[in-house]
Amino acid sequence: MGSGLWSSRLTWLLIAIGSIVLSVLFFLPASWLGAVLEKQTQGRLSLGDVQGSFWHGSAFVGVASGAEKPVTPLFAGRFSWQISPLIFLGQLDAQLSNSESLSAPVHVQGSLSEWQVSPAQLALPTERLEGLGAPLNTIGPTGKLSLSWNHLHFSRDNRMLQAAGQLQLHLTEMASRLSPIRPLGSYVMNFDLQGANASLNLMTEKGPMMLSGSGDITNGHFQFSGKAWAQQGQEAKLANLLNLLGQRRKDGDQDIIALEFK
Repeated sequence: MGSGLWSSRLTWLLIAIGSIVLSVLFFLPASWLGAVLEKQTQGRLSLGDVQGSFWHGSAFVGVASGAEKPVTPLFAGRFSWQISPLIFLGQLDAQLSNSESLSAPVHVQGSLSEWQVSPAQLALPTERLEGLGAPLNTIGPTGKLSLSWNHLHFSRDNRMLQAAGQLQLHLTEMASRLSPIRPLGSYVMNFDLQGANASLNLMTEKGPMMLSGSGDITNGHFQFSGKAWAQQGQEAKLANLLNLLGQRRKDGDQDIIALEFK
């Protein structure tokens, strides 16, 4: 058999293999994205009721509860995504949407080593706060939680994730089952992302329960120092609730509750 015939057959074989590979890649199941999410969150989050493909699909984001149990939804509504095939060329171009939880579609653009995230606001489930343990599981907080951000910039440096930008955690019209006063107040915690670390600041937008403080996150370690107190005339009504938050101290002439997390 001539070399030309072998060359022709080899060419067609390579074309066939290439077609199969491309078909597999372009029709990757959306479940692959769920596996990526679980790996990146160390099993804390997963995708439920996954539909579509890796490139264009939808699902709800929930708490991974084991292989034998269904995923419990964490956010309202379904998240839908679109991922550009340009990722094969090292270019990242994706969009994430959820009309019930996101204020606007989130665009992620850049390269695999450096990318930007467009501004948006994400509604958070207040009931999940109790899962953080004491004293929140005793206080039983209710209200509206949301996380907003400006343009965020991410990069990988020696496998370490670096971030730059500002985040704001809004706690609006918060209340507690232990207090007859509703609402207790509205608060905002600002995060300034600085590479692998972040600094944070808590302040009260309105009372009657006042909160303030600052802290940082360094190498994954969270520390915070702040205080809580009642507006004048509300001390007796808030005494029991404040005592659950920390140790009572004097700050000048004012009685406060020290908030210390280290």
